[in-house]
Amino acid sequence: MQIKIDGITDDRLHRPLQNIANLFFEECVLAYGETEEPSDLVISLAISQDADSVSVSGEIKGTGEKEHHTKPLLAGWSEKEVFKQVKNTLSYVYLNLLQSHTGMTQKWGILTGIRPTKLLHKKLQSGLTKEEAHADLKKDYLIHDEKINLMQEIVDRQLAAVPDLYRVKDEVSIYIGIPFCPTKCAYCTFPAYAIQGQAGRVGSFLWGLHYEMQKIGEWLKQHDIKVTTIYFGGGTPTSITAEEMDLLYEEMVRSFPNVENIREITVEAGRPDTITEEKLAVLNKYKIDRISINPQSYENETLKAIGRHHTVEETIEKYHLSRKHGMNNINMDLIIGLPGEGTAEFRHSLDETEKLMPESLTVHTLSFKRASEMTRNKHKYKVADRQEVSRMMDDAVRWTKEHGYTPYYLYRQKNILGNLENVGYSFPGQESIYNIMIMEEVQTIIGIGCGAASKFIHPETGKITHFANPKDPKSYNDRFEHYTEEKIKYLDEMFVKSAL
Repeated sequence: MQIKIDGITDDRLHRPLQNIANLFFEECVLAYGETEEPSDLVISLAISQDADSVSVSGEIKGTGEKEHHTKPLLAGWSEKEVFKQVKNTLSYVYLNLLQSHTGMTQKWGILTGIRPTKLLHKKLQSGLTKEEAHADLKKDYLIHDEKINLMQEIVDRQLAAVPDLYRVKDEVSIYIGIPFCPTKCAYCTFPAYAIQGQAGRVGSFLWGLHYEMQKIGEWLKQHDIKVTTIYFGGGTPTSITAEEMDLLYEEMVRSFPNVENIREITVEAGRPDTITEEKLAVLNKYKIDRISINPQSYENETLKAIGRHHTVEETIEKYHLSRKHGMNNINMDLIIGLPGEGTAEFRHSLDETEKLMPESLTVHTLSFKRASEMTRNKHKYKVADRQEVSRMMDDAVRWTKEHGYTPYYLYRQKNILGNLENVGYSFPGQESIYNIMIMEEVQTIIGIGCGAASKFIHPETGKITHFANPKDPKSYNDRFEHYTEEKIKYLDEMFVKSAL
C-alpha cells in the first residue's frame, strides 16, 4: 500500500502520519513530493496558522472525502507546545479521512504513544475533574468512551495501590537486567542470549553487575535516597545457577539501603524451564515471593513454533512447585495473536489459567517488533486478522472481570495487532508496583546490568533523560565501570543539584 501525501513539507510530521497510516494498512509506505511509483491513495493536506489558531484541511483525491479542523494556540506557548498542537490537528484530520475511507474505527483515536494513562494522570493532577478530563480526551484525541473508561479504571486502581504515587519522585526504583535465556523467542527483542555455552560471559557479566550494585548502592546510601521497588528482569534472571542467584541477592542486601523496607522485589522467572527447587529455596532465603511464570500459550505447538523450549505440562508443574515453595504472588503472561492461534486456542489458554488462578495476569497483544525473528520472517508466522484479535481481547476482558481481576496498568506498542493494548490485571492488593512506576514515569528507574535502560526523571521539572547500558555482554563486560560512573553523574544532576 502506497499513500502519496501532498502539502506537507515539515519532515517532523512524517513520523506521526506514518504511525497513523500503519493503524489502517499493513506494509504501508508514504511518499512525499514527486514519485515514479503509482499510489493507491493521494491525500492532500494543508496547514494554516496564525497567532491564535492552527487549521488543517484534508482531502482524499478522487473520492470527495474531505475534512477540516481548527484548534487554538494559546499566548505564551513555547515553540514545542505550538508544534504539538499543529501535529495533533494534522493527525485529527488525517485519522478522520482514513476512518471515513476505510470504514475502520480507531478506538484509541490519534494516540499512538505507549502510555495513554499517563495523559489522564496529568490532566487530573492539573485540577480537572474526571468529567472534564474525559471530555478533553474525547475532543482532542478522538479516544472512544470504552478506552477512556479503561484508562480511568486503571488510574483509580493505581492510586489505590500506591496512594503516594504523585509523591514518590524523591525515591527511585531499580531494574536489574540478566541478559540470558534458555533460548530466544521468535517475537523477542529484549537483550537475551542463549545461556548454553556462555559460562565465561556469565561469570564476567556477574562481576560487572555486582560492581554496579555496589557503587549505585553507595551513592543511594550517601544521599539518603529510598528505593521503592527492585525488579530482576532480562532475559530470564532464573537462567543463572542457584549459587549465582544467592550471591546476587546477597549483594542486593549488602549494597542497597534498607532492603527490608523496600515495598516490592520481583524476580522474572518467565521461562518455566529455568525454575528448580534449589532456586526457589534461594528466593525464600531472601523473602522474595513475587515472581512471573509465563506460559504465553497453553498450546504445545505454539510454544514450539515461537522457540520456547518448555511444554504446557512443565508450566503447570513449575507453577505448583513454586506455590509449594512459598511463592505467594505469581504473575502469568498470555499473548493474544500468536502464530496459528485464534479465539479457540486463546479461550483454551484462559480455561487453563482458571485452574491455576495466579494473583496477576498480564494479557499482551502480539507486536511485530522491528528486530525480532518473527518480523524478519513474517511469511513463516501466520497470525489472526484484526477482527479475530479484537474478539480475543474481548474474551480476555470478559474473563478477567468474571474471575475478580481488574486492570491496573496498560501500555501500547508500535505494530501491535489490531491497534490494541497490553493490560496487566490483578486481584486487589496484588498489583506490581514496579509496573506502575515504569509505565507512569513518576520516578527515576536506575537500570543496572547488560541491556538495562535507565530513565532519570528530574524530581522538580519532570524532565526525562534516558541512558542505556550496552546489550552485548562483551561490550558491557569491557566498560561496566564507565557506565556506572555515567549513571552516577546523572543522579548527581537530578538529586544533588535539585536539592541545593
